[in-house]
Amino acid sequence: MADKYKGYRGEAKDKLIEQKVRVWSDVKIDSTRGKFVGIILPRAETSDDSHIVIKLRNGYNIGLTVNTIKQITETAYEEANYKIPEKEFPYDPKKPNVKLLGTGGTIASRLDYRTGAVIPAFSPGELYGSVPELADICNLQTEKLYGVFSENMGPAQWKGTAEAIAREIKKGTDGIVIGHGTDTMHHTSAILSFMLQDSPVPIVMVGSQRSSDRPSSDAALNLMHATKTAAESDIAEVMVCMFGPTSDEYGLLHRGTRVRKMHSSYRSTFRTIGDIPIAIVDREKITTLRTDYKRRRKDKKVKLNTNFEEKVSIVYYYPNMKPDIIESLIDNEYKGIIIAGTGLGHINKPLYEPIRKACQKGIAVYMTVQTLWGYVQMYVYDTGRDLMDIGIVPAANMLPEVAYVKLGWALGQTNKLEKVKEIMLTPIAGEITDREPHDGYLIYQGGLPEISKFLKSCKK
Repeated sequence: MADKYKGYRGEAKDKLIEQKVRVWSDVKIDSTRGKFVGIILPRAETSDDSHIVIKLRNGYNIGLTVNTIKQITETAYEEANYKIPEKEFPYDPKKPNVKLLGTGGTIASRLDYRTGAVIPAFSPGELYGSVPELADICNLQTEKLYGVFSENMGPAQWKGTAEAIAREIKKGTDGIVIGHGTDTMHHTSAILSFMLQDSPVPIVMVGSQRSSDRPSSDAALNLMHATKTAAESDIAEVMVCMFGPTSDEYGLLHRGTRVRKMHSSYRSTFRTIGDIPIAIVDREKITTLRTDYKRRRKDKKVKLNTNFEEKVSIVYYYPNMKPDIIESLIDNEYKGIIIAGTGLGHINKPLYEPIRKACQKGIAVYMTVQTLWGYVQMYVYDTGRDLMDIGIVPAANMLPEVAYVKLGWALGQTNKLEKVKEIMLTPIAGEITDREPHDGYLIYQGGLPEISKFLKSCKK
């Protein structure tokens, strides 16, 4: 009996039994909130017992409170199979060979209605069944490296991913795609830019903000754009490929060290910070926006260096921050500290002494700005000059997360602070730029008359 009511309990299960309907039933529901037509979905085992969830005909899910439901009528029933269809991926000797390395995330996935979790689908056959257009672009092979949410990616996974990419490059693969959860994708794209230098082929990170079972999913288009970039682009760098506008018009290729996730749920969440993207990609073409990128080569050489010091921390300064925050890092023998300071790179005076102590103990301390856009300018005010005298090194316009992974990588090369400083302040993959372009800082502030007028003109 329980199998008919997967995940339901309490009054929600009682309502299903009373109305003689079960999970996966096609139903019509009459409620005080209106009439609804859809399929009754299972609930996650940890969900409440006061809602019945249905998938509407438009593909979206809604939950109806049990006490609002007047009648449920079953119109059809078929046990659902949410396995992604699998077809043999065709091989064409004339097409480029692309390798998709999986770390996790929702780039191609289905829902596990037992837990409510998203389960990735990853074989070439599953991907071909989900996105058949991939076969028009390349010959695709896949390898699952990890199956973790992106918050669980760390130095061990970064190293393993870099090593797997290097192996594929040496085999002669024409391009690499890395499926990754979006939340920490910019951390991984940055560290791969340092661990893998002078790649002869594109290395493209891709993910999706919305899982494949949702009508608004960006998974298929992002995957097509990323695969096209890996197969055809002459941009041989680590890039992030995600939606450009919120519509389905095109994707953007962001340099791996200048990109950041900037919205929790928008499909166009990734933005290039303090610069402009490298290119626009759609299903037909790749349009470069700049020329200062590294080009594809025919050799199979890449510089692989995965040494990384894990005892590095990033500290986001806030008013009234107490000295014990820094003291704890010293006591726990951290080797490096990145500070995201206010304004041009400032912190309060109570932190001066622990920072001085950290520098005297040989801890590498670097300043970035929490504004994200702009440069650290610590010589403008007394605060900044005092902090530099103590030993803090300004990190130009490196993003805080990029400075964090670069410092870990630099300390993995040497424990000599002068050499660490040389590595940190020498641009390797565009993480430091000489200037920010005039159009590198564009935020359309809603509510302003001139912006509303501009946006209306764009729609004509």
